[in-house]
Amino acid sequence: MRVLVTYYSKTKNTERMARAIAEGAKEIKGVNVKLKRVENTSLKDLVESDVIIIGSPTYYGLMAAPVKRLLDETVKIHGKLEGKVGGAFTSSGGSATGAETTLMSILQALLVHGMIIQGDPENKHYGAACVGKPDEEDLELCRRMGRRLAKLASCLAKK
Repeated sequence: MRVLVTYYSKTKNTERMARAIAEGAKEIKGVNVKLKRVENTSLKDLVESDVIIIGSPTYYGLMAAPVKRLLDETVKIHGKLEGKVGGAFTSSGGSATGAETTLMSILQALLVHGMIIQGDPENKHYGAACVGKPDEEDLELCRRMGRRLAKLASCLAKK
């Protein structure tokens, strides 16, 4: 099982979240996690992954341009991500500053590819989100997200 956690981060806040998500995914037996900055992520990385989790800071309620650039490039591999598990995470500068719209914009692109998205009924329904530097509670939510998506992919692989 291959999990890719790819992210863009200028302040290290989104990077901290990415590392916690990767830690959570690694807790699932048989999972190999690749943690990469979005600028270093190739289309091949996406195609070779069973789970793709994408993170971006929230900029004006949207994902950062480097994340959008990667997603725009995926038109070249359209149809090759179908059935993979996907997820999104973001950090923002404050509450009610566009975190949910950022998450939804990433998830929309994954859905267009036919990817499987799992909501969280307990908290952060659309994906992990934090304000500023993630605290321990935020990081635990990220680890939980990594575990949940890796478990989902493992269950789907058995069928």
